[in-house]
Amino acid sequence: MFTGIVQGLARVEALTDLPGLRRITLRLPPGFDEGLAIGASVACDGCCLTVTERPQPGVAAFDVMQQSLSLTTLGEWQPGSAVNVERAARDGAEIGGHPLSGHIDVTGTVLEVRQPENNHVLRIGLPPRWMRYVFAKGYIAINGASLTVAEADRVAGWFEVWLIPETLRMTTFGGKRPGDRLNIEIERSTQVFVDTVRDALDERLGPLMPALEALLRQQGLSADELARPVPLPRG
Repeated sequence: MFTGIVQGLARVEALTDLPGLRRITLRLPPGFDEGLAIGASVACDGCCLTVTERPQPGVAAFDVMQQSLSLTTLGEWQPGSAVNVERAARDGAEIGGHPLSGHIDVTGTVLEVRQPENNHVLRIGLPPRWMRYVFAKGYIAINGASLTVAEADRVAGWFEVWLIPETLRMTTFGGKRPGDRLNIEIERSTQVFVDTVRDALDERLGPLMPALEALLRQQGLSADELARPVPLPRG
C-alpha cells in the first residue's frame, strides 16, 4: 500500500528490452534507497513495481510486463525521464494522502494547463466509464500523487486539480503539457459506493432506467449523480 505522498523524483537511467518485459533502471533521489531490498515495492508514477536488481547505491531496476507498459505511461519513458516515486507504506505510517494500491485503472490526458497566481491548474480528460467515479472535492491519484478534485464535468469528460508550489517542486506535474498522458488510480471506496448504488438502481428500476437517464441528461446530469458519495474531511 502507498499513501499518495510523493517522496521525490527519480530519473530513468536505462531501458533494457527482454523477452516479454522491459527492465527499467532508475537513479533514485538521495537517501531514498536506504534499506531498499530486492523484492521491495516502489510506486513509480503511481505504478507498484518490484525491485529486481540493485546494481549500485542509489540505483534500482524494475521488470515491467508488456501489459503494464501498454496500459500505463511507462511504455513512453525514455532515458532521462523524471518519475514520481514513493516507498511502500510501513505500519503506523502517517497517511497524508489516501490509501493507494499502486494499480493503475486508466490513463488520462492533459487537456489544458492554467497558471493563476501561486497555483497551477491541470484539466484532465477521462473516458466516460471512469468519469463516473470522479467528484468535486473527492480524492484521485495522478501519477502516484494523492490529489483533491477541484472541479469535474462528467458530461464533457474532464476534471481539474489545483497544485500548490510545494507539489510542483516534489513532482513532475510542472512539466506536463496538453496532450501528455497521466496514470490514474480511482479512489477505491468511491468506486465501490458508485457501483453498488448503480447496481441497486438497475435492479429496482429495470426497464425504467433508460427513461431516468434520458431525463437526467436533459438537466445536464447523469445517474452517477445519484450515487455521489459525501466526501469525508481529510483529517
